[in-house]
Amino acid sequence: MAELYEKMVKEAMMAQKADVETIKKNRGKEFKIKDTKAYLDVVQEMEAAGDQSEAVINLHKDSVKAHYEILDSLTDTIRPEDDPFVEHYQTPVVLEILRDEDSEFEKSLQAFIDAIGKAEALIGREAIRRYGGFYGPTCVVDFALMPGSTSNVVNRILRETDIPEMHKQAILSAKSWGMNTSYGIGEVFANELERGATAAEAARKEIEMVKYIYEEPVEAQAKLMDDHGHESFDVREYMSRYRKEMEATVRAAMDDGVHYGNILTVPAYCVGDISHHIAQSTYNMCKDDVVMAIIEATTEVMDSTLNSAVSSFKSEYDVLSLATGSSACAVEYILELDGFNAIGVVDLLTKRFHNYVQLYPTRGAAAELHNSDFMDMIYRGWTHIDKARRMLNGKEGPLEPMVGDYKVDLSPIHENEVIMNPQRYTYPACAITVRFSALMRLADYPCLLTSEPVTATLMTNIIALHKESAASPARTCKNCAAAALIDFRHNHCQWREAV
Repeated sequence: MAELYEKMVKEAMMAQKADVETIKKNRGKEFKIKDTKAYLDVVQEMEAAGDQSEAVINLHKDSVKAHYEILDSLTDTIRPEDDPFVEHYQTPVVLEILRDEDSEFEKSLQAFIDAIGKAEALIGREAIRRYGGFYGPTCVVDFALMPGSTSNVVNRILRETDIPEMHKQAILSAKSWGMNTSYGIGEVFANELERGATAAEAARKEIEMVKYIYEEPVEAQAKLMDDHGHESFDVREYMSRYRKEMEATVRAAMDDGVHYGNILTVPAYCVGDISHHIAQSTYNMCKDDVVMAIIEATTEVMDSTLNSAVSSFKSEYDVLSLATGSSACAVEYILELDGFNAIGVVDLLTKRFHNYVQLYPTRGAAAELHNSDFMDMIYRGWTHIDKARRMLNGKEGPLEPMVGDYKVDLSPIHENEVIMNPQRYTYPACAITVRFSALMRLADYPCLLTSEPVTATLMTNIIALHKESAASPARTCKNCAAAALIDFRHNHCQWREAV
C-alpha cells in the first residue's frame, strides 16, 4: 500500500502544480485553451495500481481528454462569465447514457421525477428558506448534505421514493459531486416571486424546473446556458461530441461493476481545471502578487506535508484528510499572520451574507457557495492551529499543527518572500491587512487552496479502490463553520439520513 499512497500523492501534486505553474506563467495575460494542456498531460499519466479499477481511472482520464479536445476545437478562449460552467456539461450526458443503457435505471429515474411533482410542500418550503437566507451561508451544490443545498432536498425526496437503493444513491450523486446541470434549488422561485408571482405560482415553476433537469438533462443545461447568455462556444455541440467520446468509457465502467454514483461523479469533478481553474478569471485574480504567493505557499505546504508522511499513512483516506487538512492549516496560519482568525472571519462573512440577501433577493443560487467553502476551510485549519498554539504554550520554535497523526509543515509560508514582506504591497509603515485583503479575494475563489485538483485526483484513486460503493456525497457531518460558530441549522442537516 505504501507504493499506492506514494502514487496518489504524486498524481495529486502533479495536478496541483500543473495548475499553479501555468497560472503563474500566464497571469495577467489573455487565456487560451491550449494553456491548459499541462494539466491534460499530467492527468494522462494517471494509472491504476494494485486493486484499483482501471475503468474508474479511465473515467477520469478520458473525460479530461475529451473535455480538452472538444473545447480546443470549438474555441480559442472562454470569457470569465462562462468559465464556471465548463464542469457542468459532463454529468447531464453521463446521466442520459446510463438511462439509455439501463431500462431499470430509467424506470427509477422516472419514479423520482414523479416524486418531485408530489413534493410541492417540501420544495416550496426549501425554496422559501433559501430565498430568505433562513439557513445562513450555504453551498447550493454542496458535496455533503448541508441544509439549503440541492442535494439535501434531493435526498429528502429520494428517501420517500420506492426504487432500488443503488439507484437512489446514483441520483443523489448526480446532483452532488456530479453536477447534473448548473441549476441550484430555489433560483426559479426567487426570480418568479420578485417578478410578481404568488408563492404558490413560484413554487409550481420551481417544481417544473427541478423535474426538467432530470427529464432532459442535456437540453436543460443547454437552455440554462441560453438564459445565462453563454457565448463562448456551442454548448449543445460540446455535449453531443462529449457523448460520442465517453459512451464506450461509461459502458466499460458499467461492465466493471462501478457504482452508477461513481460513474456520474468522476467525469465531472476532474475537468474543472481546464478553462475554469486555469482560466481568464484566475489569470486576472492572480495578477496580485500576494494572491499568487498564497496559492503557491499553500501548495508547498501540502506538498511537503504529504511527502513527509507518505511512508506512515495507514489508509487511503489518511492521504485525503492530510491533503485538505494541511492546506486548511496553511490558509488559517496566513490569516493569523495579520491578526485575524477563522472565528472573526466567519462572523464577518455570515453578517455580510444576511445584508447581501436583503440587497439582492434574486442573487444567483451559487453566490455564497465559495464563501462557505472558504469559511469551512479556515475553521478546520483553526481547530488544528489553535490546539498547536496551546501545546506550544508560548515556547520558542515553529508551530507544528497535527492533522490526525501527521505533522503539518508550515515552513514554506515563512520561506515565501512575498508573504513575509507585506510592506512591499501597500503603505509600508501600515502593512497590517495586506495578506487578509488577498485572502478575501480568495474567499470568492478558494479552489486552489481547498484544493479541487488535489481532491479530485485523490478521490478518483479512492473510488478506484472501492468502485462498488457510492463515494458522493460525503456521508458525514461537514462541521460547517457558520453552523458551528454562528447559526443553529444542525437539525436541518441530512448527513445521518443519506440514502
